[in-house]
Formats: sequence, C-alpha cells, structure tokens
Amino acid sequence: MTALRSASSIDTIACVGAGTIGGGWAAYFLARGYRVKVWDPAEDAAEKLGRLIDAAWPALAELDMVEGADKSAFTVHRDLAEAVADAGFVQESAPENLQLKRELFAELDELTAPDVVIGSSTSGYPMTEMAVNLVHPERFVVGHPFNPPYLIPLVEVVGGELTDPAAVRWAAEFYELIGKSVILMEREVPGFIANRLQEALWREALHMIDQGEATVEQIDRSITDGPGLRWPMHGPMLTFHLAGGEGGMAHMLDHFGPSLKSPWTRLLAPELTGQLRDAVVAGCDLAAGERSFADLVAERDAGIVAIRKLAGGQR
Repeated sequence: MTALRSASSIDTIACVGAGTIGGGWAAYFLARGYRVKVWDPAEDAAEKLGRLIDAAWPALAELDMVEGADKSAFTVHRDLAEAVADAGFVQESAPENLQLKRELFAELDELTAPDVVIGSSTSGYPMTEMAVNLVHPERFVVGHPFNPPYLIPLVEVVGGELTDPAAVRWAAEFYELIGKSVILMEREVPGFIANRLQEALWREALHMIDQGEATVEQIDRSITDGPGLRWPMHGPMLTFHLAGGEGGMAHMLDHFGPSLKSPWTRLLAPELTGQLRDAVVAGCDLAAGERSFADLVAERDAGIVAIRKLAGGQR
C-alpha cells in the first residue's frame, strides 16, 4: 500500500454527505480547527448545513472545543471532485444504500490520492460489502459514529477484507487525535458493537409493548432511572462485575449463570461454557485494571449522584 500521509499534516477534511451525520461531522471537524469541504447534491444543502452548525456550536463551546476555531471555515460543493480536492481525509456519510455507497466509493477511489484514507459513517454495512471493484480498497475503513457526531465521542473503527491494517490503525489514531473515543474492532461484525446492543434492547422493548407487558413510559424509565444511571461509568459488563460483590464476575456467572436459561427475554442466550465464563471474567479483570472493588463502587456511586443531580432526578 502507498505510504499514508501524516495525520498531523492534515488541514482540510472532506465530508461526503451533509445530512444529520455528515453535517454533525462537519461541525465537529470545524471545532477541531480544520477547514471542511462538504459535498451534497441537494440544492438546499448549504442552508441546512449552516443551521446545523449554528445549532451545534453552543454545545461544542460548552465543551471548550471551539477556542480558535472558525465555524465558517467550510464550503459546500455539488461537484465531488471539487469537494475532495486537497482533502487529507474523507468522511463519507451518504444514505444507507449499498449500491449507492459502492458507486460513491468508486468515485472517491478515482478522485482521491491513494495516500488518503476514506472513512465511512455506515451504521450497518461491512466494508467488505461496500469496497468492491476498487483500485485502492486498502485505504477504505469504517469510522462509525453516533448521533450527534459532534457530541457523542464514540467511533467504531474496522476494516474490510481488503483494507490494509495500516489504514485501520491510521484511522483509529486520527480519530483519537481529534478527540474521539475509539473502539478498534478486530473483525467485521454486522451492525458493529454498539448497534448490536442497542438493537437487542430495542427488540425486547417492542416485544413487551406488543404483548401488553409494559408501556413506552415504563420502558424508558426502566433505563433512565435504572441501569442507565450506571452505564456511563462502567457499562453493562463492569456493572454485572460489581453485582457479584467482592467475588466479581466469577461469582456473578457461577451464581446467576443458570438464569440465562430463564425465559426472561425473546433472545436465545448463548451456552455458558467454561471458555465463555473464563473469557468474561478475564475481560472484567482487565477492564477493572488496578481499581479495587471498593474503588469501582465509589466511582459508580459518585457518577450516579452527579448524573441524578444534573438531571434533577431525586426520585
């Protein structure tokens, strides 16, 4: 693969697509001090993008991210070649249409230098399915953000079968350079990681509503006033690690493992093999690091108190 340009040398980024996600990326890149060139075929793209950036800027300012940045340092183009010219990185955020993305990738492959990494905001398609019939598929990666991209830090990064690992590492390092929280995935997973988890919760919620088991208000409150308060600190895995008390995840799985077979959910539970058990326990130990059980409890409790105060929820 052609040597990739230095991420620190990039001053211009092209955003392909100016919808909710593409426009959110543009606002974020502007806040990080980049010049942004945006391509979108819609006639009112420039007007809508301007409104989105104006709406996003106060929140970005609250995060102390806009000092020295120029929110007007963007241009909107209807010609793709013009938009990607001089761009050191391209973030594609076109509609979720596989054939559209394939055709668009082919154009980007032809119009950009082979040392430019192209990241896709796709929320579901594997890069292997999108990067077909390209001359330089090795520099195409998934950089899956979450809405709104200018506020939610997470980006899931993964390559396809033809992506060079160096390009995947480059993309991960670039997103981290601009302040994103990066999950560098080791292999392609349909829907990636976070969407898979969101989808499981979403489907179970729809089942309960359909069966008359819970209302929308009850379902939302069950998360906002329940486990959702713990997840910002530790996520679902370390949350269950603490549920095992001082015995941690090992005690949790050994004690509650049989309940995986209880008919609480419409989703089939995996077989709790010794290998799966040990992998989960080891993962929790690694995630906890040097933090003791008491440290994790204190961290969780302080976070929940802060979130409840912020939300004004003293229920």
